[in-house]
Amino acid sequence: MTTQAATVTGDVQMRLLQAADAERLSAAYVLNRDHLAPWEPARAGEFFTAAGQRAVIESKLALQAAGQEVPWVLLAGSRIVGAITLTGIVRGPLLSAHVGYWVDKDFNGRGVCSSAITSVLAAAKDELGLHRVQAATLEHNTPSRKVLSRAGFEEIGLAPSYLKIAGSWQDHVLFQRILE
Repeated sequence: MTTQAATVTGDVQMRLLQAADAERLSAAYVLNRDHLAPWEPARAGEFFTAAGQRAVIESKLALQAAGQEVPWVLLAGSRIVGAITLTGIVRGPLLSAHVGYWVDKDFNGRGVCSSAITSVLAAAKDELGLHRVQAATLEHNTPSRKVLSRAGFEEIGLAPSYLKIAGSWQDHVLFQRILE
């Protein structure tokens, strides 16, 4: 996959995560800590530091090298304003992955996530040869559910106590998109 930036919306670009992104990713998470808290796992303080992000990035890049994950960042100029990642890439007869994403509070409602997901789905199909991408969102996360619907995902069920989000096990609505 190319590391060249691709335009997502007029002022937002998307490129693969790089080791040098730790400081900017840390700043993005600090800025969006309260905004993201209801939708993500509880995070230890170290997560929000540059050192913590360096460790996260090293892990993600190792998984990318192993063909199990593809992490991208979303940028407005040099500022990281979100991330989108294909995780749990499975080969063989399944040819599937999960997609997860977040966008800076100041960029919500501007089509950034919808455009980024469209780009990721194209890469999943054309570059990775995947057949299916799955996503999960909290039942009450209406904006994320709308993003997935606009991207052609179909709801396939409810997973009780699926992920520990904001400190408690929460039900998630499961979605899939068949890439044909």
